Amino acid sequence: MPELPEVETTVKGLKSKVLNRAFVDVWSDWEKIVKKPKNFSLFKKEIKDKKIKNIWRRAKNVIFDLSENYSLLIHQKMTGHLLVGKWSQQNKIWKPINQNSPLNDPYNRFLHLIFFLDNNDMIALSDARKFAKVELWKTDELLNSKEFKSLGPEPLEKDFTFEKFKKIFQNKRGRIKLVIMNPQVVAGVGNIYASEALWTAKIHPQKDVAKLTEKELKSLYEAIRKVLDYGVKLGGESFSDYRKPDGSKGDFDTERKVYKREGQKCHRCGTKIKRISFGGRSAFYCPTCQKL
Repeated sequence: MPELPEVETTVKGLKSKVLNRAFVDVWSDWEKIVKKPKNFSLFKKEIKDKKIKNIWRRAKNVIFDLSENYSLLIHQKMTGHLLVGKWSQQNKIWKPINQNSPLNDPYNRFLHLIFFLDNNDMIALSDARKFAKVELWKTDELLNSKEFKSLGPEPLEKDFTFEKFKKIFQNKRGRIKLVIMNPQVVAGVGNIYASEALWTAKIHPQKDVAKLTEKELKSLYEAIRKVLDYGVKLGGESFSDYRKPDGSKGDFDTERKVYKREGQKCHRCGTKIKRISFGGRSAFYCPTCQKL
């Protein structure tokens, strides 16, 4: 699933290409991808001629601020990613007009939603598993929605201080990896960067939050910000489905210390990385560096 660095990379890529453009049409072969409004014809009608005024991120959501006080929210879920370019349909299959472009990457071929813009560019949503969601809101209703207001603080914001981070964990219980992956606790941290941050901070992913010392909390706070910031600088992680809006891969793959490195040597001590499963997710850690 695209996490904070991937979504931030997506936003930056989109902003460089489609700001101030207007939607002229929408195509889909999987109309259920649009959750709000549920009627796809109504969605097409309401978004037509809306101008893209800004694009930003909240947690793992991409939000387009549109004219007439509308907002388009796209959550890419597990295998979705947004692309910008030009495609033509051949035998019911959309293919990039520029065959030498990174858009030709096989992971970019699962196009289920395409927005046509007023300059002939297109924004396409590629999603192999069709889990992504697209919603068109009145802006004030989105910002005041229960789901939106329940999101935790943004870990890369300047006002996300250690004191605020520490306060989050007061009177909390639970295994630390699951806690920091909860979007109501910290926004945007998923499986990849949780594992990487815990390795950086030398904290076992199953350690109870209530047993963390202030020193460990400080190390984790710094590790989360460091790992996420580095992920953004490198354009995210593309070892699996995710691609940047131009269709190319992010460069964080070579920087992974533990995630998906089961059986390989720890970069710090040489011990073999282990994988465990709990809470329905895998966790990767070094049994020497990250003792329970």
